[in-house]
Amino acid sequence: MTALETPVGPGPEAPEHVSLLRRAARESGYLLLCLPFGIAGFVVFVVGIALGSALLVTLLGLPILAGTLAAAQGLGNVERARLAALGYPVPATLLFHTEKKGLRRFLARLGHGQSWLDLLHALLFFPVSLATFVVTVVWWVVGAGGVLYVVWERYLPDDGRTGLADLLGYPGRLPDILLTTVLGGVLLVTAPWVVRGMVALHSGLARITLGGTSSSALRAQVAELTRSRAAVVGAEADTLRRIERDIHDGPQQRLVRMSMDLQSAQRRLAADDPDAAERLIAEAIGHAQASLEELRTLSRGIAPPVLSDRGLRAAIGSAAGQSLIPVELNIGLEPGQRLAAARESAAYFVVTESLVNAAKHSDATTVRVTVEQLDDGVLRVEITDDGVGGAHPGKGHGLTGLADRLAGVDGVLEVHSPDGGGTRVVATIP
Repeated sequence: MTALETPVGPGPEAPEHVSLLRRAARESGYLLLCLPFGIAGFVVFVVGIALGSALLVTLLGLPILAGTLAAAQGLGNVERARLAALGYPVPATLLFHTEKKGLRRFLARLGHGQSWLDLLHALLFFPVSLATFVVTVVWWVVGAGGVLYVVWERYLPDDGRTGLADLLGYPGRLPDILLTTVLGGVLLVTAPWVVRGMVALHSGLARITLGGTSSSALRAQVAELTRSRAAVVGAEADTLRRIERDIHDGPQQRLVRMSMDLQSAQRRLAADDPDAAERLIAEAIGHAQASLEELRTLSRGIAPPVLSDRGLRAAIGSAAGQSLIPVELNIGLEPGQRLAAARESAAYFVVTESLVNAAKHSDATTVRVTVEQLDDGVLRVEITDDGVGGAHPGKGHGLTGLADRLAGVDGVLEVHSPDGGGTRVVATIP
C-alpha cells in the first residue's frame, strides 16, 4: 500500500460509554415527548367517551365513539412506531379494516377489540407518561445541578440556609459541596439505566394494550395461510383434472386411432394391398404428429423442462414462440438469472394461461408481456392485449385458477378488462 492509499472499510465503532450516552439521550427524548402524547390521548378519551355516551340515545353518539376509537388507534400507531424506532417493537395486531359504509361501518368500529385496547392505552398512558416525565427531568436536572453545585452554590443567599450536609449532621460549606456533588454524580451515572427502566415500563404497557390482539393477528395469519394453501391444492387438482380430460379427449383418442390404423395397415400388407396400407400409415403418422402437438400444448400448463433448465426468461420466450397471437416481450431479467422455483413456476403459469385465454377469448391482434423485478424484490408480471376485453375472474376463463395459484406464493392477481378496451393482467409475486 502506498502512502496515498487509504484502506476502505467500516469506521471505528464508538466507545461503549459514547454509545450508552447516545441511547440514553434517545430514550430520554422519547420519555419527554410521552407527556404531550399522553395529554392528547387523555383528552381524546375523556371528551370522546363523555360526549359519545351522552349522545348515544340520539344515535349521534355512534359516530363520535367510532371517531374516538379511530383517534385512539392513530395515537396507538404513533406509539408503536416510536417504540419500534427505539428497538422495542410491539407485536403485530389486527388493525381495523372494513368495506362497510354508513352506520354499519360505525358499528364495525365499535366491535373492533383492538380499537378499545388502543383507547385503554390512551387512558393509562397519561399517568404513566406524567410519572416518567417527572422522574426523567428530576433525575437529569438534579444530577447535573449536583455535579455543578460547586459553581453556583456561592450565589445562594447565606441567611439561614440549611444544606443537605447540615440535615445529616455535617455542618459546613465543604461537606455540603462534597455531599451534593457526589449525589449529583450518582444520579447522572445511574440515569441511563433509570431511563431505560422507564422505557421498559412504557414498552410493557404497550405490549399489554397496543399488542393485546397479537395472538388474534397470528391466528388470522395462520387462517389466511391455510386458505391460500388450500386454494393452491384446489388449483393443482383442477389443473390435473383438466390435463387428464384434455389427454383423454385429445392425444389418447388419436393414439387409439393410430393403433387401429397401424393394425389395419398390417392386415393390408398381409393381404398384398400396399397402396391401402400406405394410406393407413400416412394417417397414423398424421395422428402421431397431432398428438405430439397437443401434448406440447398441454405441457405449457405444467413446468416445462426449459423452465427448470434455463429459467423463467427462456421459458417465457419459448411459450411466446408457440402463441397463436404475436407476442411482444419485455423481460427485465438477465439471461440465466434464476429465481425461487415456486416464483418461477407461478409467473410462468400466469403468462401461459393468459396467452391461452387471449387466443381463445380476446380476438386480439397482439399481446405484450412484461416481466420485471422491482427494487424491493417483488416480481411483477404484466400481460396486455388489444382485444375485446370483458374478462373477469368471476366468469372463469382460468383467471380464478391463476388467483389461487398465486395465493400459494402470497402473490396478488389484478385484472383490468373494460368492454372494448383490451385486457391487462398484472401479477405481483413477493
